[in-house]
Amino acid sequence: MSNVLFIKANGLPAESSVSVTLYETFLESYKKNHPADQVTELNLFEADLPYYDGVMMSGLHKEVAGEPLSADEKRLADIANGYLDQFLKADKVVMAFPLWNFSIPAQFLTYLFYLNQAGKTFKYTPEGPVGLVGDKKVALLNARGGIYSDGPMESYEMSLNYVKNILNHFGITDVETVVVEGHNAAPDQAQTIIEAGRKEAELLAAKF
Repeated sequence: MSNVLFIKANGLPAESSVSVTLYETFLESYKKNHPADQVTELNLFEADLPYYDGVMMSGLHKEVAGEPLSADEKRLADIANGYLDQFLKADKVVMAFPLWNFSIPAQFLTYLFYLNQAGKTFKYTPEGPVGLVGDKKVALLNARGGIYSDGPMESYEMSLNYVKNILNHFGITDVETVVVEGHNAAPDQAQTIIEAGRKEAELLAAKF
């Protein structure tokens, strides 16, 4: 039995969001094909995600150094560590997110900041940082209304590329992706594009 963490990084309903459509399709197919697995859902738009600010950073650094924390530092450090512990305990992780303004939603960025902790997801070495979470399997479900896989907008794509770089930084290399793009750029083909993505997500979930 696997422990699977599903992360939804979009607060819109499925009828208004392709990334949420991919999330729900993948989730349904996964549960159907892996009924014995333990599935946990984390909706980042409903979660308590205080900004990664100086107080939280100070608390996390003091914790590692064994220094006393103020009440506020401890509260914020505990929040970040709670999400990190949940992530580390998962055998598999599914992340569904859109490209908004060439990047990812602020809630998702904050969550990833929580995970990015030296000594826990990576370590520093004389040769550079080395990831510590190489045994995790991850699926990325990404949607963007324009065309970013190639052409003039390719360099603007900082959602999927950012998340993949973060995971690589953690040492996670077993990453599979489903990308739906161009449905806003070609509205006459939108349904076909989205349905192809849904099918791809369904098939990936069955074997994930």
